[in-house]
Amino acid sequence: MKKILLTILAVVVIAGLVAFMVYKQQSGYTKVLTAKVVREDLSTIVSGTGQIKPKTYVNLGATAMGRVTHLYVKEGDRVKAGQIVATIENVQQEATVHGQQAAIASARTDIASYVAAEKTAEANVEHAKADLEQKKLDWNRAQSLYKAGIMAKQDYDAKKAAYDLDVATLAQAVAQLNQAKANTDSARSRLRTQEATLRANQDLLNRTIAIAPFDGIVTNEPIREGETVVEGIQNAEGSTLMTVADMSVITAEVKVDETDIVNVKNGQPADVTVDALPGKVFKGHVTLVGDQALLRSTGIATSQSTTGTEEAKDFKVVVTLDSPSAELKPGLSCTAKITTAHKNSILTLPIQALTMYTPQPSADKGKVEAASTSSAASKPTPQQGVFVLTKDSHGKQRAKFVPVTTGITGATDIEVLSGLKEGDEIVTGPYKTLRALKDGALLKRDVPKANATPPNNP
Repeated sequence: MKKILLTILAVVVIAGLVAFMVYKQQSGYTKVLTAKVVREDLSTIVSGTGQIKPKTYVNLGATAMGRVTHLYVKEGDRVKAGQIVATIENVQQEATVHGQQAAIASARTDIASYVAAEKTAEANVEHAKADLEQKKLDWNRAQSLYKAGIMAKQDYDAKKAAYDLDVATLAQAVAQLNQAKANTDSARSRLRTQEATLRANQDLLNRTIAIAPFDGIVTNEPIREGETVVEGIQNAEGSTLMTVADMSVITAEVKVDETDIVNVKNGQPADVTVDALPGKVFKGHVTLVGDQALLRSTGIATSQSTTGTEEAKDFKVVVTLDSPSAELKPGLSCTAKITTAHKNSILTLPIQALTMYTPQPSADKGKVEAASTSSAASKPTPQQGVFVLTKDSHGKQRAKFVPVTTGITGATDIEVLSGLKEGDEIVTGPYKTLRALKDGALLKRDVPKANATPPNNP
């Protein structure tokens, strides 16, 4: 029994000595998490949430007051450009058009009769010219015979009278021709006036017929047959017949935080996900970056807001999908992840490794600076950098602060422009330890704690 007690006591003493030695060996060390500086592809992503919208859509509003007589399509139907989609009662407008068309037909008949009279007048002029030519020859011959004393005075006077009569007859025929032409021109002018009136009446009739402006799909139809519609402000109740959307070009209209909008440019690629279609990613590219800040609480542009309170702001960004799907519908909630920068095979380090550290000058350097400059002028400024694991002359791991210049930022990593090389081991945490770490501190690598697994329910 005594031997057993002595053995147990010896084991306890040895264990205590071992624990004491381990404690002494590890005292002064700081346990840290580390990672390596590696070379990889890196992308900067800006996210925004919004909804799916067609690039082109139009609210077909009522352009005439009256009762809806026919709705030829319903919500969800596809329509073609120029297709009649609805009609409003148009008895009066249609009767006016038919009456004007009849008046135009009558005017054209009148013009035809005036043209015929004009042709007759032209023939009369030609006939008068021929008679006058003959009478002129007779008159010239009579003058010669009369001078020679061969023709009697009576016959001479008769030739002269016949010539003068044909001159008057030609003048009358020309006047009748001019009158006929004037009648024709007047009738044509009246016809143009009636045709203009017909166009106005036809426009009034067309206003009672709603036509699809392009190929698309009916996405909203707030009225029913038999209801009365009125001309009014767009989207006002009773003035909108339906909404037609061109679903061949679909966009994601999202809002991007004001702190990220400066990096968003037209043409940048984006991945769009839709809440209603989990697991599917739609490729697209930025086609519009808004230049008006929108208040996050109301969505109103800051230029239109009357309040003077400061609040978070967003900017509208439109992403056009490269390959639209028939599953997409206007109004679906979506998220767009826009790639604002991308580089291949660059040096990167984990973002959490970056810290701001104020290097402490050595004692000798501090004395010299104190003697030559004021304390305010010699106060060191914080620098951005990381702590690199190095070995001292005794082979112990120590922390060395290295200033680092960075570039583009990814989700978890950041680009290294200067200060480090591939393979350097750096301190990444824990957060509190990293913020309190000093240059030259003894380090000991720690192992990340595994996530605790919850027990299975019985």
